Amino acid sequence: MASASSQAYEVIKAEIISGRFPPGHRLVESDLTVLCDVSRTPVREALRRLVSEGLAEFSPNYGAQVADLAGEDLEALYELRTLIEGYAARRAATRISDTQIAELEALADRMEHLAGQQPVVPEEASANSQFHRIIVEAAKSSRLVSASNLVVEAPLVLRTIEHYSPEERARSMQHHRELIAAFKARDSQWAESVMISHIKAAFAAISRELSNRKTA
Repeated sequence: MASASSQAYEVIKAEIISGRFPPGHRLVESDLTVLCDVSRTPVREALRRLVSEGLAEFSPNYGAQVADLAGEDLEALYELRTLIEGYAARRAATRISDTQIAELEALADRMEHLAGQQPVVPEEASANSQFHRIIVEAAKSSRLVSASNLVVEAPLVLRTIEHYSPEERARSMQHHRELIAAFKARDSQWAESVMISHIKAAFAAISRELSNRKTA
């Protein structure tokens, strides 16, 4: 049975990743105790863990809030993503199981089915997160999983997929299919190059959106 702090962590994290708690959203302890059905102590422990993973921020005068990434912090995170996820894809190509490939195909099918909906539904963002998580897990390195948890999920606070143009969204779906093809071919270099292009395209989309907000 999961501990109370782990339960609170998973509930709050799910709200952040889904976008129901957007960047800058205040994480009020009294509200979270009701949401998570636990006392304040487990909530505080969960918030400390979320802060350590970059999903939340804390300030003495304001308390905890969902991380609002921008500027050099965001650029650094995406540079790390290209390194970590590119390496994960390269390792996964020779280690991924047929079952995991089938799971990736099912997720790709689901995302393509949902891609016609506007605005982007939380289920599509969740499926995208699962797709990336399976690849990291398929690399079969516990250290790689730990490293990815610190940098892969933090940018999801911005719900990258919501910033895509229709053309960028279609390209992202194509990247998913090409990754699956590379895994089926057990081609490490191919998988790594596609993943790096995929992450760089995501950063370009977010950077454009943030720039547009500043000039609006």
